[in-house]
Amino acid sequence: MASSALNFVAVNPKLQQSPKPTPPFHRFTTARRFPSSLRPIKASIFDKSPLSSIPGLTKPAPSSSPETNLPIRQIPGDYGLPGVGPIQDRLDYFYNQGRNEFFKSRMQKYQSTVYRVNMPPGPFISTNPRVIVLLDGKSFPVLFDLSKVEKKDLFTGTYMPSTDLTGGYRILSYLDPSESNHAKLKQLLFHLIKSRREFVIPEFNSAFTELFEVLEYDIATKGKAEFADPNEQAAFNFLSRAFFGVRPIDTALGKDAPTLISKWVLFNLAPILSVGLPKEVAAGTFLDEAEKSGISREEACHNILFAICFNSWGGFKILFPSLMKWIGRAGMEVHTRLAREIRTATAAAGGGITMAAMEKMPLMKSVVYETLRIDPPVSLQYGKAKKDFVLESHDAAYEVKEGEMLFGYQPFATKDPKIFDRPEEFVPDRFVGEGEELLSHVMWSNGPETERASVANKQCAGKDFVVMVARLFVVELFRRYDSFDIEVGTSPLGAKITLTSLKKATF
Repeated sequence: MASSALNFVAVNPKLQQSPKPTPPFHRFTTARRFPSSLRPIKASIFDKSPLSSIPGLTKPAPSSSPETNLPIRQIPGDYGLPGVGPIQDRLDYFYNQGRNEFFKSRMQKYQSTVYRVNMPPGPFISTNPRVIVLLDGKSFPVLFDLSKVEKKDLFTGTYMPSTDLTGGYRILSYLDPSESNHAKLKQLLFHLIKSRREFVIPEFNSAFTELFEVLEYDIATKGKAEFADPNEQAAFNFLSRAFFGVRPIDTALGKDAPTLISKWVLFNLAPILSVGLPKEVAAGTFLDEAEKSGISREEACHNILFAICFNSWGGFKILFPSLMKWIGRAGMEVHTRLAREIRTATAAAGGGITMAAMEKMPLMKSVVYETLRIDPPVSLQYGKAKKDFVLESHDAAYEVKEGEMLFGYQPFATKDPKIFDRPEEFVPDRFVGEGEELLSHVMWSNGPETERASVANKQCAGKDFVVMVARLFVVELFRRYDSFDIEVGTSPLGAKITLTSLKKATF
């Protein structure tokens, strides 16, 4: 299976334009207070803020450390009996409680946002499930401090899938910045993004025009439209065209790519949720650049496939439904303001979408950041202590020993009531004006939104690309429609969206 990963990287040096679809035959099958005039939307994770429901910590016996002015507290919690404890925690996490209640109940039990627990998958799959959990916005960022933690083989936490899925190579996501190949591979991804940047906006427009045509047809003929399959096809078409100049429909993949990639992603993630790819898509210049930097063409190929199919496509599979969910629930007033802001800015730019025009859309930018805050596409972060150090939460300090595993659950950290006002609500203009100062607490990309990705850190190489594409999605949506209505369900990887109406632009 691993050797088959090389074919989807083949190539057409010229950007190919997609023929205009003609539905139904062209189908997709596969802690600052600020005023807000917009109606907030409540998150469904908690009845009330999990952190604000915890009484103040009892001050421990006097202790001191040169690293902190806070009282030192022993990290509460335990790992249970060997074998039994990890299995019980796994059952609670997946079945008895579910993920959010699993963390919330223990936070309340121990009266602490820092505690010990076993993280799945546990026995028979991971050798050591023991972690120290971080659930507040002050302790969580230690996971990005490379002077204190290492990130080697921790992309999926206490479990690492077989490298047979990636051609026998440890992919960039699993490398610590101290490893020599980390800088080389990350620089290659920067090179790919930079070299193809002029194709991003036009190819997104092309691929998602097809998406909207399918959604409109389904609503007209069936009364509703499922978002998932056409979104996955559109996202893959966009990535293939933008980065490789290849239309998947013209390759052996046809329309099967989303199904194949979903199976491959499942094999990577199966133990932490409740196939290699066919050969057909590489960019010759990218592989040439890899060889110049000392990376073999095959290793570069597996890395680019992982970055495009797992990181990017897998992320959009979660992020775009999340945007539809939160913006859809925000209602007509927010929709009207977004449509007016977006259409005004694009008209001033000559009617097209440009980077400069998008910078003049503060509400649009804010709803993207607010979605990333309230519903981060990557919810789990890990780091292993390089040395003994003192970890601080808002209320206490804790001694961490070298070699201990730290785990952060981001949906709690980015809803910290000591940082965000109304943390459980979707506030569309939270990051407008002075609210931009809160962006340092938006940490979806393995680092704060205010930090740039570099070869020296583990910040997502495509962080700025993902934010730009999320903005493009909102812009394309409200260029076409005044409003839309949705039904929201759940899926193993996030929101399940069904559209019941798309109201075409009237102004």
